[in-house]
Amino acid sequence: MAMSHKIQLDDSWLTPLAQEFEAPYMLALRQFLLEQKRAGKTIYPRGADIFTALNLTHLDHVKVVIVGQDPYHGPGQAHGLCFSVLPGVPQPPSLKNIFREIGNDLSPGTAIYSSTQCNLVPWAKQGVLLLNSVLTVEHKRAGSHQGKGWETFTDRIIETLNASRDGLVYLLWGSYAQRKGAIVDTKRNLVLRSPHPSPLSAYRGFFGCGHFSRTNAYLKNNGTQEIDWLLVD
Repeated sequence: MAMSHKIQLDDSWLTPLAQEFEAPYMLALRQFLLEQKRAGKTIYPRGADIFTALNLTHLDHVKVVIVGQDPYHGPGQAHGLCFSVLPGVPQPPSLKNIFREIGNDLSPGTAIYSSTQCNLVPWAKQGVLLLNSVLTVEHKRAGSHQGKGWETFTDRIIETLNASRDGLVYLLWGSYAQRKGAIVDTKRNLVLRSPHPSPLSAYRGFFGCGHFSRTNAYLKNNGTQEIDWLLVD
């Protein structure tokens, strides 16, 4: 049976991406993951969650694209959406800074998030594609699955969006995401760039970037429903 028939992926994405699952790079990636499993490695997220970003945000529903790098590598963190962690897991530092900027941007002087809010599924359901460049990682080994093929696959996702959708907002935080999104047509879409929200770089321009209000202003001007950035679990 073809690999594309085995994966659980929404048809809106599977149709344009089907050939990727038979490409040599993807077959090599699949073999690598199988070998990791046979070797007893713990891989995040669990298999059923690898394509969560695509399954929650269908191709024709995407309004905003946020590009991350690779999944969190601690227990209970990664669940297929960049920057998001499952309920009950402490907010990672980058997510804390994202929430801080949202508060300053949309509701200055107001504490709008508690430390238990960390799950960005409500964003994904509104049309925010929370896409990591690499979709798996080994336990406690950050970046361990880089260079194995995922980057090519997620490049195809961005290429598919760029070819088929106009009027999207791309939030490219940090040099890695900015290189990843370099192909996006800035005449047909809004591309917003800033430093990464990590503690190492957030003070270099992520804080004060105003990306969340600017995103909503662009969507509104294009007749698209705005994102409720305050809605998280």
